[in-house]
Order: sequence, then structure tokens, then C-alpha cells
Amino acid sequence: MQHPRAVLWDMDGTLVDTEPYWMDAETELIASYGGTWSHEQALQLVGNSLIGSAMILQDAGVRMGAEEIVDDLTERVRVRLQRDGVPFRPGAREMLRSLREAGVRTALVTMSLRRMAEDIVALIGFDAFDVVVGGDDVERPKPFPDPYLQAADALGVDILDTVALEDSRTGLQAAVSSRAVSIGVPHFVPLHDLGADAIWDTLDGRGADDVAAEFHRARAARAEVSL
Repeated sequence: MQHPRAVLWDMDGTLVDTEPYWMDAETELIASYGGTWSHEQALQLVGNSLIGSAMILQDAGVRMGAEEIVDDLTERVRVRLQRDGVPFRPGAREMLRSLREAGVRTALVTMSLRRMAEDIVALIGFDAFDVVVGGDDVERPKPFPDPYLQAADALGVDILDTVALEDSRTGLQAAVSSRAVSIGVPHFVPLHDLGADAIWDTLDGRGADDVAAEFHRARAARAEVSL
């Protein structure tokens, strides 16, 4: 079965389980200004742009500029990664290796800063991505389609010939609106009402052939609707 031209990966929550690191960093930063931060509030930031999240943290009492907040949170998470290691999501690294062995091109499309993404890519252990698009590489972040469209353009492929993998509502909205075949892999939040082509409970046990099968099923379903 022919594979898609490329697979576009979200990072936080899809490739790696760093969302708890970000939540802890937010809680620590707000606490340093005498505030409190609940798990429910933290969930609202999952998948958001870092600047957008920083503005919410300002409203919660953090008396820093938005870019200062982004730099502070990024550094806290980078220190945590160096101390505790990179927590890959179940099956993610194995599926990524399967795609690479099948000759499928890949891009990492994240709203984290590029330097954070490059830190994680360097720790994967093999040549995992052809392209990295960070949150500081795009003018309009997720949920706009721009990050995915930019990744496809950098790879030299049509977005319609790609598959996007996402765990957050904001990210999945971006993938769906880009018109990539979109697979939601829920982690902290439900994704069933956003128009994904498929929802997978996990990446564990899946590989390049599973992605190809889902790609062709989705393409066939879209063609049927357009008739």
C-alpha cells in the first residue's frame, strides 16, 4: 500500500509527554507571584501558542512581559527534560522509526520554541525529522492551519498528501483546517467533535502501514463526499 508523502507530528502530548512538565512550570511561576493555578486552568492552555498562554498567565498575576514568560517557562521545561529525560508517548518513537524505515518524510510541527524542539529531536536517537517548524517560526499559530501548511511547503509536498497527528483541540483544529488527513490521539482532552478523519486511542502497536491504511480510507471517504 502506498504511503502518504509525509507525516506531520505535533510534539507536546503527541510525540512526547511533556504536558505535565509545562503544567508544573506554569504552577511554579504563578506561585512565585503568590498566585494559584489549578489543573483545570492548566488544561485550557494545552495546544495554545506560547504567547497566548503567557497572556493568560499575566491575567493570573504573573508580572512579566509575555516573551519573558515564554522564555522562563521554556527554560524550566528544558531543565526538567535534562534532569528527568524525555518522556516519549507510548508507541510514538517506534511509529516514527517505522515511518522513516518506510521512506516516509516527516516534520515536527510544534508551538514550543524551535530550540526546545531541537533539544528533543537530538535525543530521539535516530534521524527522525526532515523539517522542524517551531512556534517562533510562524506568524499565526495553531489553531490556524499555517504551521502545517508551512511544514508541507518546506517538505515540498501537497498538504493533501500528508497525515497530521495531534493530541490537543487547538492542534487538531489546525490540522483539520489545513486539509491534511488528520488523526487525533487524545491525551488530556477529548477530540471526537472536531472533524478529525480518525481518532486513535494510542500510537502503541501502530506503524507506517497503519498510517497508510488510515490515509487511504480517509481519502476515499473524502472523495465519496465530494461526489
